[in-house]
This record gives sequence, C-alpha cells and structure tokens, in this order.
Amino acid sequence: MKKIFFMGVMGMFLLGSCSSNSGHSHEGHHHDHEGHNHATEEHAHNHEGHSHEHEDHNHDAHAGHNHEAEGHNHDAHEGHDHDHGHAHGVNPDEIMLAPHKAKAAGVASEVIQPKPFRQIIKASGEVQAAQGNESIVVANVSGIVSFQRSVTEGMQVGKGASLMSISASKLQDGDPAERARIAYEAAKADFDRASRLVESQIVSQKEFNAIKEKYENAKLAYEALAKNQTKNGVGVTSPMGGYIKNLLVNEGDYVSVGQPLATVTQNNRLFLRADVSERYYKYLNGITSANFKTPYDNQVYELEALNGKLLSYGKSSGAGSFYVPVTFSFDNKGDIIPGSFVEIFLLSKQMEDAIVLPVEALTEEQGLYFIYIQNCEESYKKQEVKLGASNGKEVQILSGVHPGDKVVVKGAYHVKLASASNALPAHSHEH
Repeated sequence: MKKIFFMGVMGMFLLGSCSSNSGHSHEGHHHDHEGHNHATEEHAHNHEGHSHEHEDHNHDAHAGHNHEAEGHNHDAHEGHDHDHGHAHGVNPDEIMLAPHKAKAAGVASEVIQPKPFRQIIKASGEVQAAQGNESIVVANVSGIVSFQRSVTEGMQVGKGASLMSISASKLQDGDPAERARIAYEAAKADFDRASRLVESQIVSQKEFNAIKEKYENAKLAYEALAKNQTKNGVGVTSPMGGYIKNLLVNEGDYVSVGQPLATVTQNNRLFLRADVSERYYKYLNGITSANFKTPYDNQVYELEALNGKLLSYGKSSGAGSFYVPVTFSFDNKGDIIPGSFVEIFLLSKQMEDAIVLPVEALTEEQGLYFIYIQNCEESYKKQEVKLGASNGKEVQILSGVHPGDKVVVKGAYHVKLASASNALPAHSHEH
C-alpha cells in the first residue's frame, strides 16, 4: 500500500514536474520567441539603421552627385557664357558673320590695290554763246511789228534773211521811211542850189557847209531805210547766219528805234560756265576738263570729245554769292542750246596709285566714316577712314586702308547690323 501510495506520489510529482517543465519550457519557448522577436526587432532596428545609413549614403551620394553635377553644370554654363562673351579671340571689336548669311545678304569683299583716279566735283551751270558768235537784232525805225513768215526760236537763218517788218503808216507821225524820203529830197534840193550860189559867193562858205551836212545826214537816213523798204514797212534782216536764240517781240508789238528784237547765234562755239561751291576752291587748280548733262535730252556730253578747253576759274566768289565761276569753251557738234542750265561734272587731273573705294563701302556715324575689313571667312573688323576726293561713284581714302586689305565693297550695311547683334549678350543664367 505504501508502495502504491509512494508510487502515486511519485507519479504525481513526475506529473507536476512534467507540467512544470512543460510550462517552463513554454515560457522559455516564449521567452526565446520574445528574445527572437527582440533580436528580430534589433535586426529590424539594425535594418532600419542600415536603411538609415543607406538613406544617408544615398543622400550623401545623391547630394554629392547632384552638387557635383550642379557644380559641373554651373562651371559648364559659366564657361559657356565666358566663351560667348569672348568668342574668337580677345578683340571685342571683331564682328562675326557666317559665310552663308553674308552671301544671302549680298556681302562682297575685294582686295584693295592702288589705281589711277580722277576727282569729280558736281556743280550747276549754264551753256552760253561764245563771244563774237552772237548778234542782237534791233529795230531800225519806230512802229508796229509784223511777221511776214513764221519765225520761231531755234530756227536756222542765213545772213540778210528777212525776219520781220516795222511799219508806222497808220500812226500819227506817219511812215518814217516816207518821212526820210521827203527829208532827203528837200535836203538834196537845198544842197544843189547852195552848190551853185557858193561859187558866186551869194551863199557863204559857212552856210554852204551847214546845208551840205544836213543833206548828207538826210541821205544816210533815207538810204538806211530805203534798202529795206517793203510794201509792209521797213524790213528787219539777220546780220549773220546762225540760229534764232531768243525772239523778244510778238506780232503787233510797238517798238522804238534801237529796241532789241531778237538774238541770232552761230552756235558753233559755246561757253560752259560752272558755279562751284567755295568748299572746293582748293581743288580748282587741278581741274582740267568737264562733262555736263542737259535737262532736255538727259544726255551727258564730254568736253574732251567737243574740243573743249579750260578758259579760267575765278579767284574769288562774286558779291552776295558763295560760288566760284569756272569757264570752258567747246565746239557745238551736237544739238546744244545756248542759255540752257545744265548739271556739270568737273574733272581733275589724273592721280596715280590712289587708294579708292566704292561709295557704298562706306558707313557714316555722327560725321565719321567707317569701312569693314574682312579678316577671315567669317570675321570682320570695323575701321575708321579719312576721305579725300570723290567722283560720285568712288572716293579716295587718305588713311585707314592699306594695299592688300580685303574690304567689304557691297553689303556694308548688313555687316554693320551684324556688329550690333554681336554686341548683345549671348546667354543669361540665374542660379
């Protein structure tokens, strides 16, 4: 019995020990799990720390990378701006113009070499009849003008040709030719009578001389009118062959003795008078010839082809005038009208080895003149120049250009525009 009880107690003890161990084991198991979980948490914590470090690493890496990238871009952009600010060298006056743009704009350059050059001075002036080749027709009596045929300016007339007639038959004083005839006949009768009486000294020598003078004057007056007497009055004729330059009266006009009626010119030798501005006075001693253009046919005549020669040039301007006269003479081989106002181009003697540029190669800024020298295919340089003589198409360059320089002769204005665009900033960056 004791043995059974003992065995029972031992069984219960064993059962309690199993339960206790089981609970302990479970607790330990749970504890281990908790420890495991704790370790897991630490692992998670470490993982978080790792993530944190990874984030820090990424942060540093990305930040450093971005910073370096930004620094790289910053340097690159700053370097880029710096290159644009000083493209192609250190000369800020250098002008860049791409060849295809220059060609599209019509820009053309030429290598400049010295060549012969003649200055041209533009002036206004007048074609005048040469002295001795022109005559004024005047009225030989007083009376009314009557044209027997059509007489116009520019028409050709011969020496002694009838131009018009003057009659006073319907005026109060009567026809002067008829009066001259009557006066002549009366004076002739007195002279014949006195000639017979002077021999017998009935008429003194003094009286005879007075009668003779009256007779001779009457004879001259009558003969002057009688040779031109017509049925329509006293005729007016041309004193020389030539052309009617000016017709100063009309049909039916009343004229007095000595009044100008017309101008006749032979028109074979003419004068060309140029009125030159005082600012060209220093160049006048070099003038040798001239060309001129008439307004009625717009033709340019060359004095060298018309046997022209320089007669004189004034040493001072006239009173109240700012112009100096220059006079030439020439043969009128063409249809040139004396008295016409013309445009004149005075020509200087030829200059050898002159540096000359076309006028269109120049640009002007505030009274200064500039040209553009091409340094290379797409590079140009702005250059100030001093001007000399000009012929209207070309101008002499006194300084600023040398033989061998390649100068823009066409499209200089487009190069000027390119220089303005080059002056603008290329880029703008803000950080």
